[in-house]
Amino acid sequence: MLYSEIVAVYEELADTSGRIDKTSIIAAFLPKLKGCEEYAYLLRGRVFAEYDSREFGISTQLVIKAISRASGFSNDEVILRFKKLGDLGDVAVELLRHGKQNSLFSKKLTVEHVFSSLQKIASVSGDGAVDKKLGVISELLIEADAREACYIVRTLLGDLRIGVADAVLLGAIAEAFFLNDKDMLDKIQRTYDLVTDFAQVLKFAFSGKDAFEHVSLIPGRPLNVMLATKVYDIDEAFDVCGKPAAFEHKYDGFRVIISSDGKKIHLFTRRLEDVTRQFPDIVSVVSKHIKAKSFVLDAEVVGFDSKKNKYLPFEAISQRIKRKYNIDELIVKLPVELKIFDVLYVNGENKVEIPFIERRKIIEKIIDEVPWKISLSKQIVTDSVDEVEKFYHDALKIGEEGIMIKNLQSAYVSGRYVGIMAKLKPNVADLDLVIVGAEYGTGKRAGGLTSFIVACCDGDKFLEIGKVSSGLKEKASEGTTYSEIDALLQPLIVSENSAGVTVKPKVVVSVTYQNIQSSPSYSSGFALRFPRISHYRPERGIHDIASLSDIKAEVLKTTRKAVKRKS
Repeated sequence: MLYSEIVAVYEELADTSGRIDKTSIIAAFLPKLKGCEEYAYLLRGRVFAEYDSREFGISTQLVIKAISRASGFSNDEVILRFKKLGDLGDVAVELLRHGKQNSLFSKKLTVEHVFSSLQKIASVSGDGAVDKKLGVISELLIEADAREACYIVRTLLGDLRIGVADAVLLGAIAEAFFLNDKDMLDKIQRTYDLVTDFAQVLKFAFSGKDAFEHVSLIPGRPLNVMLATKVYDIDEAFDVCGKPAAFEHKYDGFRVIISSDGKKIHLFTRRLEDVTRQFPDIVSVVSKHIKAKSFVLDAEVVGFDSKKNKYLPFEAISQRIKRKYNIDELIVKLPVELKIFDVLYVNGENKVEIPFIERRKIIEKIIDEVPWKISLSKQIVTDSVDEVEKFYHDALKIGEEGIMIKNLQSAYVSGRYVGIMAKLKPNVADLDLVIVGAEYGTGKRAGGLTSFIVACCDGDKFLEIGKVSSGLKEKASEGTTYSEIDALLQPLIVSENSAGVTVKPKVVVSVTYQNIQSSPSYSSGFALRFPRISHYRPERGIHDIASLSDIKAEVLKTTRKAVKRKS
């Protein structure tokens, strides 16, 4: 297959705004990928499955050098065009179309060559890695025509600008192979949430409906976790989860999937990132105190003060997720406890379909609890509002975030906010949002990004909902700093103008606010009043951020409360 065929799909998608039309464009293309299903990753700007943590590791500056080398124009000229056009893909089109360098061969680029070259770029490491990457990128751009070069550059920078998210790809599989059968779409979504690999799902689709009937978890690989809906009181919790229900402490830590294939234990965050290396203490505890050969567990990692035997807030241990050196030092300084609350797979048997009450019994059998090392989440099962009220306030007294509520008969439904699990927290207005833009600071913060445009999601789109410039710290000892967020965002810059920068939507933050009001200033139609960043959430991905529906629900509930107070 020629790379120009995929470029034609990119261009058609870029020129199409409607999600249904985008889905149909991809549906028409997917049957061409039989036998080379991994090329479907390219439609998301990747060359590996979602669970594979390898990245291109490419900076904007490196791409500028590659365009310069491939086109014959100077670095300064490339930078000048970048400032003018705001997109290095467009710069590649403009300069390579009139470039001074010419390939010795007119051989057309194949998808296989581009795909393997991109994988090579992501796999290069060690001494001289930057120069090797520069060489591969430059050669690709020399071999490409201007249109192809545009999308090679955009792929490397993680911003294809075609508006295709997971839901569109999954919908395209349903349309291409199963005529948009709703039951099949649900099975396709469920399969993807369990295997986190589009190529694998596409292979199942080529095999037919039966391939989706007995899909199981794959130990050693991450999955999209089940998500809880927000409720505002205990009565609503019972409405969502039924009576009686299980109530558990909601810990102020970070969620992990602990997965063992019988040979090695892995820890994965909600964003599918492997953090095993950062937590050898957890690996050791799990290997000693889980009585099973292979397993997949859903759990929370919680920090605590070993001198006071008191739980600490997430912010205190967030640096452990990010730290990849001096880990032994941090283990002593910031010890953690593992709270297990679900089991999905044990000794070769998939457990996601059995009722939660039965899964809880399995956890109780396979875990040896050790105080401040590993334990089950604290739980009661009841239909009494009074009993839940006491349980809730007891949780808050010891510093927990709130409580979780679970339907006793429910299966484990990966990757979705479902009406079988809920969370109840004190009335603190906060949302998980993604940074999509930023502005440079002035005065003592001059030169760094210090004001951040945050967004919610609406299907495949990111919609701005406010600008945040407070909440971050000056010193690392006090929490997440302005300089830390600036360092995270700099490699993610995809365009720049006098007003600021646009960045890839990767950095997720928790934002508190006073209220939400209608506003034409932001693409969501809403604006946060007095927003403040409370946490950087390195363990969360764009699938975890608030949706436009969540925002509208918050506004509606606030309005109803105001009406009640007046009456």
